[in-house]
Amino acid sequence: MSKNILPNLSVNELDSEQRFQYFIDEAIQQQQIWILTDQQGCVMLNTDDEDCVPVWPSEDSAQNWATADWQHCKAEPVALKVWQHRWTLGLEEDQFHVVVFPVEQQEGTVIHPQDLDAELRKKIKANNKAK
Repeated sequence: MSKNILPNLSVNELDSEQRFQYFIDEAIQQQQIWILTDQQGCVMLNTDDEDCVPVWPSEDSAQNWATADWQHCKAEPVALKVWQHRWTLGLEEDQFHVVVFPVEQQEGTVIHPQDLDAELRKKIKANNKAK
């Protein structure tokens, strides 16, 4: 799913599964993942069952989340390779999950770090076969 497939829809209007697929495509194309940080480090979210690191496909989408209590936060890129080699294992060791592309009024997809990594690798492999 790329931007040109969705000419009449704002990314924020997509459901969580569509935003997840958009996130995967953009993370691979841009070779980075966006997080929000504050003075204590990476911003965290809590769901009913999990502590999560929220991630976004772009600086704008991350910064759009930084309102109200979060307005002091700053969008920061993490290189995809760094995410895959350091963050995935670190989040797993700390028993955190990832919440992919939450937007105002809608939750994102909550996923285990290894499952997110598997989805990224599957898409990279499919893209490489298509070349």
